[in-house]
Amino acid sequence: MAVLLNGRRLAKSLAPGLRVRIAALQRAPGLAVIQVGEDPASSVYVKRKRARAERLGFHQVSLHLSADISQESLEAQVDALNADDTVDAILVQLPLPAHLDSTAILDRIQPDKDVDGFHPWSAGLLSQGRPHLVPCTPRGVMVMLADAEVSLSGANAVVIGRSNIVGRPMAMLLEQANATVTVCHSRTRNVAEIVGRADVVVAAVGRPGFVQGSWLKEGAVVVDVGINRLDDGSLCGDVEFASAEARASYITPVPGGVGPMTIAMLMENTVRAAEERQSS
Repeated sequence: MAVLLNGRRLAKSLAPGLRVRIAALQRAPGLAVIQVGEDPASSVYVKRKRARAERLGFHQVSLHLSADISQESLEAQVDALNADDTVDAILVQLPLPAHLDSTAILDRIQPDKDVDGFHPWSAGLLSQGRPHLVPCTPRGVMVMLADAEVSLSGANAVVIGRSNIVGRPMAMLLEQANATVTVCHSRTRNVAEIVGRADVVVAAVGRPGFVQGSWLKEGAVVVDVGINRLDDGSLCGDVEFASAEARASYITPVPGGVGPMTIAMLMENTVRAAEERQSS
């Protein structure tokens, strides 16, 4: 039976260290969150991020904009936050409505305020092994693996999913930790066979229960990034949990695994951005 990687516990344990760093700043870290429209999942995520930032004493700017906002108007909002010296970090909650160009909006965020690590400048530094602000979910996964003392050097790691938000940066971080990394995606053949050779599996494909326990190598470490809402309202990940738990050595639950660590890394990235901007 696998050991559960408790993201809630670990995220809570990181807060005291952040408070010490915040107390050393000239002013409170400033986090701006932009939400466009009324997507229910986005509303839940934004509420949780704001609550955590409030507990840490952040200065917050919260913009909840109409779903029919124009590209030009949204870009103007980002420009204003870029120019605001009380804002150290800008987050645009995804997904945006279909008529908006998400890439152009994310590219418009000033790189030193790119708290999500999605800007090409941030991605380029990460690809060269000298990361600045790393995407929060992959970074949270790496912190969880380190906390569990999972040895990555020489390990075979499989990342399922190749998004710029999770899959690609996750693969780079694992490779930089000296794992041998395979990235699977919608066109990959024999996914089960590839997963079966993995010491570490990170599932970020957005398909409920996609990874079956029978695919796993005995003793594999399983990190489930997926969060999917079923017809009955319950949440599940991209891994079929019961069968995977029986074969894995470590596994993340959904909810309560990677999600809290994503928010914790958002807070840490905001503090780091504030430290760097206030020292310059």
